[in-house]
Amino acid sequence: MMARRSSLHSALLHGFMLLVALVCIFPVLWMSLIALKTVGERVTGFHALTISQPTLENFRRLFTLIPLWSNLFNSLFTTIVGTGTTLFFCSLAGFAFAKYRFPGRNGLFYFVIATMMISAEAGAIPLFIIMRRLNLINSLWSLIIPRIATAVGIFYLRQYILDVPDELIEAARIDGAGDFGIFRRIVLPNIKPALASWASITAIVRWNDFFWPLLFLNKNSKYTLMVSVSMLPVSDGLATPWPIILAGTTLVILPAVLYYLGMQIFQKSGSFAGAVKG
Repeated sequence: MMARRSSLHSALLHGFMLLVALVCIFPVLWMSLIALKTVGERVTGFHALTISQPTLENFRRLFTLIPLWSNLFNSLFTTIVGTGTTLFFCSLAGFAFAKYRFPGRNGLFYFVIATMMISAEAGAIPLFIIMRRLNLINSLWSLIIPRIATAVGIFYLRQYILDVPDELIEAARIDGAGDFGIFRRIVLPNIKPALASWASITAIVRWNDFFWPLLFLNKNSKYTLMVSVSMLPVSDGLATPWPIILAGTTLVILPAVLYYLGMQIFQKSGSFAGAVKG
């Protein structure tokens, strides 16, 4: 009786999770299908799920409406470089807060955490003035430097680094390893799941970033893909060219989805079992 009840509970739970997954996937599927329609086809109701004449013409039109390749490069550059620098500096700061004892450590850490309560947009005007004085307006570095390390990232990675056994670090010091060598050879390999998770979050946020590129960039050739797609013309004669607009949206969303799915393989819980003999 208990086994049957457990099986029924498991079936209901899996059915509910499948339903939630379908609800989440449906908008992406709907968007991708409409991107393959001609401009004159219907895009509402159940007819949106059928395509009479699939075409890639909407994606070709994007090349004539926006500088697609340069926008794609801008998005890739800011996402890859921004994610890499953020991972490095956040993990380095997390290592210092987790494993080093120095005067004012706790106070400084609490100050870093307190900055999480301030909205990033609240500093938009001061950041804009700083970027202008540094001659970084219309530079992709203006999207990278201000967020080279974040309070959330420092806090998140510090919590993982706290679980790295001190015995491993002391053993590395006895073997003659320097501080950066310990960080590179001991700490980073043992927090790979945390790095993968934070890389996924950071890369998706930077890829989908809209506010900061719109603030710091004002040339079409410098826009990221997200900003450029948002500026697609909303009218084509008497009709809104939804297939073209959603073709651009598909180009923005699908890379982020595929990237996140690909990073799942690295997001496994780490284990230090057997690392310290005892």
